[in-house]
Amino acid sequence: MSNSAGFVDDYLAYLLARASHLISSEFHAVVEANGLSLMEWRVMASLSGKDSLSINELASIVLAKQPTVTKLVGRMQDAGWVTRCDAAHDKRQSLVSLTAAGRRKVQPLLKQAKAHEAQVVSALGAEQAHQLKLMLESLIAAHTHAGENVVES
Repeated sequence: MSNSAGFVDDYLAYLLARASHLISSEFHAVVEANGLSLMEWRVMASLSGKDSLSINELASIVLAKQPTVTKLVGRMQDAGWVTRCDAAHDKRQSLVSLTAAGRRKVQPLLKQAKAHEAQVVSALGAEQAHQLKLMLESLIAAHTHAGENVVES
């Protein structure tokens, strides 16, 4: 076996995907143990601290297609975790909000997610962790185009 670096060993997209996969998969078991699917967790975490988000905004944030999120939100509404209402400015647009039950369901997970994040970045130190987030936010902003950043998960 060769010790030389292969293409992916220094390829940014691969490194980002690998880091995301390794870090996220550590937390997936916690989410599922709390009775949520990963997509439900993503939606609820995305809505936390927000008054509401449109289905399209949620789709972009949770990295899924709009029809997938629409169906998921319907199931979550049936479970009592979210509410959906028409936007005042456009009746064709649905706004989604967490219910009190949804907030109670997701709150412990938000704390566990923050603790997990702190553990993940502890080796970096606070300043490097902050700089990493700023760099990733800049990279995301530089590559975000309407409709082009939505993928099916």
